[in-house]
Amino acid sequence: MTLGRNFLSLTLLAIAAATPLAGNAAAPDTTLIPDFSGLWAHPWLPGFESLPTGPTSLVNLSRRPDGVSNVLQLVGDYKNPILKPAAAETVRKFGEQSKAHFGFHNPRNQCWPNGVPFVLSSNNMQMFQQGDHITMIYQTDHQVRHIRMNSSHPAKVTPSWYGDSVGHYEGDTLVIDTVGIKQGPFAMIDWFGTPQTPNLHVIERYRLVDYAQAKQGIDRAFRDNSLPRPPTVDLNYRGKYLQLTFTVEDDSVFTTPWSASVTFGRPAAGTIPGLSEWLENVCGENPKKYGTEEDVQLPIADRGDF
Repeated sequence: MTLGRNFLSLTLLAIAAATPLAGNAAAPDTTLIPDFSGLWAHPWLPGFESLPTGPTSLVNLSRRPDGVSNVLQLVGDYKNPILKPAAAETVRKFGEQSKAHFGFHNPRNQCWPNGVPFVLSSNNMQMFQQGDHITMIYQTDHQVRHIRMNSSHPAKVTPSWYGDSVGHYEGDTLVIDTVGIKQGPFAMIDWFGTPQTPNLHVIERYRLVDYAQAKQGIDRAFRDNSLPRPPTVDLNYRGKYLQLTFTVEDDSVFTTPWSASVTFGRPAAGTIPGLSEWLENVCGENPKKYGTEEDVQLPIADRGDF
């Protein structure tokens, strides 16, 4: 009996040692968390890659003679069934304005915070994974986003330029959920002027993919967008790519949630100075520009910070 009691005691001690204390969660498995460090480039404009199936983003109806998207003339496909009638009319009017003149105001050319998802079209991006939060910076005007990890949105969200973002990992995929995106005077979903409202909700999913998987997104980028010459992304790169698939919901604008992708590669070395490191890139230094456009409507604080 003594031997049996000793064996039972040892067994219970072993179970207790292997079981977390009440109220303490087991340590998260970090072996699958991917490393997204380094500078990522996506130089195609206007930026989003429409998906081959399902509701997806608008594409440019204006094409150069070779069939490539004409980035100097942004005419969104206002007949895309994701658009409700009022939104379709807004996109149509912006397209007519773009064809008739030099274009229309958007958060990029007016040097305003781009917001989400517009900022996802930025050409260079860097991500810093810091345990309980992630910081994302975009080379266009050094825009910054902060994502709280393993957290929830507050019951009452105060709108901000990039919204309230919370994230978590699902295996090797980073998922970011954003609400509360502030409405600026030039706020829009994309380069075609698709409107947004306070109901906007964006979910981003980032993962590392090999070249064979990335090539599908790259091919869509070539189909839907323009690439500067010389290319500012290394088209011969065969390592890991960073692929973003995002979903947009705004029931005041869209008939259904829709998704698109952005495929980031590594910057091309030696093409344009600064693409392999982070250099100053400030928007709005010269509001007069070339004398052919209106002055940039820079955001101005109406009161001091202190």
